[in-house]
Amino acid sequence: MAGQRLAVAALMTAGAVLFPADFSSAGAANAQTVAPAAPVAVAKAEVRDEAKTGASRFAAPGKTLKIGAKGTAVKVLQTRLAELGYAPGRVDGRYGGSTLSAVWAFQKVNGISPTSTVASGTWKALEAPRAPQVLVPKGKPTRVEVNLAKQLLVLYVNGRVRLISHISSGSGVAYCETATWEGRSQRFCGDARTPTGDYKTTWRRDGWHRSYLGQLYNPIFFNGGIAFHGALSVPLTPASHGCVRLPMQVAEVLPGLVGTGVPVHVRGRFVR
Repeated sequence: MAGQRLAVAALMTAGAVLFPADFSSAGAANAQTVAPAAPVAVAKAEVRDEAKTGASRFAAPGKTLKIGAKGTAVKVLQTRLAELGYAPGRVDGRYGGSTLSAVWAFQKVNGISPTSTVASGTWKALEAPRAPQVLVPKGKPTRVEVNLAKQLLVLYVNGRVRLISHISSGSGVAYCETATWEGRSQRFCGDARTPTGDYKTTWRRDGWHRSYLGQLYNPIFFNGGIAFHGALSVPLTPASHGCVRLPMQVAEVLPGLVGTGVPVHVRGRFVR
């Protein structure tokens, strides 16, 4: 457990996770919310102007960035992603795993093949970004939509996009695993599916929660034993036993934004 905590500390972001000021609200309807600690302010006037006119005042630096990059251009990238609702973690000018997961989510929403390299195509899209596809147009104002085809999660609060995240859902591969559960060795088998359908958030746990198939960080359950949860590995392809894996920095803040009884809509199918 101590080793896990150290690993989490190394991978999780320190400090506030940014969210766009224009997306803020008093709280999620039907949700028991807790505001993220010490959010960093963004340019409210700029975000409002973009919403009204559709024209972005953001000017991309255009510098090609790769994993491990540091400096002002990375800070610009992180700040812009945060303004648009993607959670890149701390704006620290370091291009690491948290920023990468936000880049992937942004690229998928904007029709760009996910890559760790931020080049001209991604910068241009950051100047004129698309909104995520709405899966349930007549859904409740506060809801979670999971797009299995694009491996994306979108949280709406009071009818506005609050958070967009890269995910990894059920692999669809049959499995049989032996684990010690309830004091004895047991064998568990399944097909590692994340079923489509309409659900609601139910119970949750804080921190690491041990299930018979592994460790879940800050899980929020919505379909029996299937949950949103943080994981140390959230690859581009579906890889879980059926849960919806989240980047760790997203799993840190999602419980404060989504309460019990919030609608969850799962749609689509991932094609390998």
